Amino acid sequence: MTIARFLLAPVALLFSALPLWADKLSLSEISAYLDGLTTLEAEFTQINADQTISTGTIMIQRPGRARFEYNPPEQTLVIAGGQQLAVFDGKSNTGPEQYPLKETPLNLILERDVNLARSGMVVGHDYDGTATTVTAQDPDFPEYGTIRLMFTADPVELRQWVITDGSGAETAVILGKLKTGMRFNTATFSIGAEIDKRNR
Repeated sequence: MTIARFLLAPVALLFSALPLWADKLSLSEISAYLDGLTTLEAEFTQINADQTISTGTIMIQRPGRARFEYNPPEQTLVIAGGQQLAVFDGKSNTGPEQYPLKETPLNLILERDVNLARSGMVVGHDYDGTATTVTAQDPDFPEYGTIRLMFTADPVELRQWVITDGSGAETAVILGKLKTGMRFNTATFSIGAEIDKRNR
């Protein structure tokens, strides 16, 4: 799996059954939810560029840390930590592909302070009668792409996102039941620790 398939890929967005509710979430409500989100764990389904589906488990510890563990037959592990994003390919004997986290749209939800009211950050804010969708970008570097986040309410929860790169390629990640408030081992989000483990 390349970085293009993980963060960037055309997809048909998968919508699961969601409860109906009455009001569109405001940007301040969504910002407060993301700022209050410290740790998260969930199973996920990912729709790839070729319309195949990958599954796995995601772990997030804000700010700046995430881990995507893919289920077999995938042999991929993705870690965000130390301001880097690393993609480990289990089929390769070389080290991981690494990219500055700040150059990926994923950074927008991993930042310490999420301020969706920042000028030029939100380029879409929609409501379909079921969920609120916010499309955000780095206003200083729009060429890095966008992230489209979908939230439900009562309580507010992040349900899925679609990341689009500068060329228009997309990838979708749909979250299962969320677990929050857990503690993770520091090595969970350490790119260096994972490299050392694989070199033993």
